[in-house]
Amino acid sequence: MSHSSAKRYNSVIPPYMLNRIIEHGSEPQRRCAKQTLVHVNTLMAQPYAKPQKIVTAKAGQVERDIYDAKNTTQLPGESVRKEGQASNGDVAVDEAYDYLGVTYDFFWQAYKRNSLDGKGLALPGTVHYDKGYQNAFWNGQQMVFGDGDGEIFNRFTIAIDVVGHELSHGVTESEAGLNYNGQSGALNESLSDVFGSLVKQFHLRQTADKADWIIGEGLLAKGIHGTGLRSMSHPGTAYDDPLLGKDPQPADMKGYVNTRDDNGGVHINSGIPNRAFYLAATKLGGNAWERAGYVWYDTVCDKSLSKDADFVAFAQLTVKNAGKRFDDAVAQAVREAWEQVGVM
Repeated sequence: MSHSSAKRYNSVIPPYMLNRIIEHGSEPQRRCAKQTLVHVNTLMAQPYAKPQKIVTAKAGQVERDIYDAKNTTQLPGESVRKEGQASNGDVAVDEAYDYLGVTYDFFWQAYKRNSLDGKGLALPGTVHYDKGYQNAFWNGQQMVFGDGDGEIFNRFTIAIDVVGHELSHGVTESEAGLNYNGQSGALNESLSDVFGSLVKQFHLRQTADKADWIIGEGLLAKGIHGTGLRSMSHPGTAYDDPLLGKDPQPADMKGYVNTRDDNGGVHINSGIPNRAFYLAATKLGGNAWERAGYVWYDTVCDKSLSKDADFVAFAQLTVKNAGKRFDDAVAQAVREAWEQVGVM
């Protein structure tokens, strides 16, 4: 995997959600959110960790190792379930183990990709990170999951698409190394939402028309008014809650947000390419990973995709790759999806 200093750790909860909790939450909620935000900002200032190159015995076989941080911030923690071992009865351990495996199987079975780096990178994960930690992240070496605070966020292993989202940052980093700011950063986030959603659809064997297209379903605790963190089909509608506010994602370029926050709005403006993917996938029908997903995968692996690509550059490449792998009809469906969101 490449390790450009421009790349930073990715975390699934956007800073604007944490800031909102700090402004409107109860004292314990604010404390948890502040602690998480300080940690996220510290992580963002660090370069990617170098992965330990452990190659799986055979392509097509995942190598997992789940650790328990026991509510500390020491990584990786104590090894509690290695590849092939039985459950230890901890639901977070089992979810991490299972969903790391599903994500590996998805990339292998759908695109013949041997783990995140294409070379059989082992997939370690740590659960029970810190106390009330409201996030999950991939640090270049491993997955890390907080337990949430139970009032706003449930445990972060609960949502398979969040696991898929975070691991997919490893694929994007390995292939495209997209700069994590502005439109290239929003594409980086969107690619993780695309593949995170596809991991879930693949796991549930859902066709594009049956999928919920929600990122982080089940992550919001009882009493929070929302379905998840983001909606790919209708950006801006995932939640509307007194504590969290209203989902700020735009659905097309008319609503594009110019901001310095969140690395130039990477978690906000990702709604635009997210919706383009949803439109292409539902227009093409069937299993979204087989056509629309393959086009997006080919594009992230396309050597002509520059690290600072904007929406238009990425969109043009998806149209080209759709024609190359499939045919003019698929390319046209992809083009129309980008036109609908105002990119082309």
